[in-house]
Amino acid sequence: MIQTVSVIGAGTMGNGIAHVFAQKGFTVKLIDVSQEQLEKAIKTIGKNLDRQISKGTIAESLKQTTLANLTTSTFINEGVENAELVIESATENIDLKLKIFNQLDEFAPAGCILATNTSSISITKIGSATKRPELVIGMHFMNPVPVMKLVEIINGYATDREVTNNIVELSKTLDKVPCVVNDYPGFIANRILMPMINEAIYSLYEGVAGVEEIDTVMKLGMAHPMGPLQLADFIGLDVCLSILNVLYQGFGNQKYSPCPLLVNMVMAGYKGVKSGEGFYKYINGSKELIVSSRFN
Repeated sequence: MIQTVSVIGAGTMGNGIAHVFAQKGFTVKLIDVSQEQLEKAIKTIGKNLDRQISKGTIAESLKQTTLANLTTSTFINEGVENAELVIESATENIDLKLKIFNQLDEFAPAGCILATNTSSISITKIGSATKRPELVIGMHFMNPVPVMKLVEIINGYATDREVTNNIVELSKTLDKVPCVVNDYPGFIANRILMPMINEAIYSLYEGVAGVEEIDTVMKLGMAHPMGPLQLADFIGLDVCLSILNVLYQGFGNQKYSPCPLLVNMVMAGYKGVKSGEGFYKYINGSKELIVSSRFN
């Protein structure tokens, strides 16, 4: 059974993945090119553990144990030298991911499983950057990782069945629910989710309804915990645009074409929560949902 895990990328998803593995007793190395980002990630994990303690979901002693299971590195060769599993969680950029997997093929031990947390990019394409495509698999966690139960497990064309079975069982040890899917653009989660978000943006763009009305209909009418426009802000409008482009290019179907409003917002730097404004405006320390003045 896998015990030693390396996670590449210390952003929101990467630190969440590192958190859940360390909390379950795995030895975890968190890798990022930025020492500042690594320090920020460890602080975030500490705060999230404190939140779990305050809610009574974990004992206080587990915080120190979890943090003790975590070390960091700014060097990929050093960070993966003892890994049995590597999970890449870098920016959703195909060229960057191919570069990382080429490096992983060189530095990770023989037999080490190479997983990617990509939400849309082809596992088969990523695997082609290595000489071990049978050991490459998608392991798509949902945000926030410590809370969300789903892990979408994606088989590349060459992924070995035993590797898939190992990752399914591993996901269960994290108290996650694994769902195995095949390698086509957007997989399942984003193939269904992103067209819905895009249609919500088109509805706003065409003046069918306002931001609050669109989100309220989906929350109260369809029992969604968050409306599609608020969810897009939470995911990041730049990430939504990137995934829609993958779907559009992969299928060549006009129904996946990103709404011009989404394209303009991303070009202008309005990316949602991460930039402080998207369809809503975000004020530090406030949980009030305020529609951006651009849509009032």
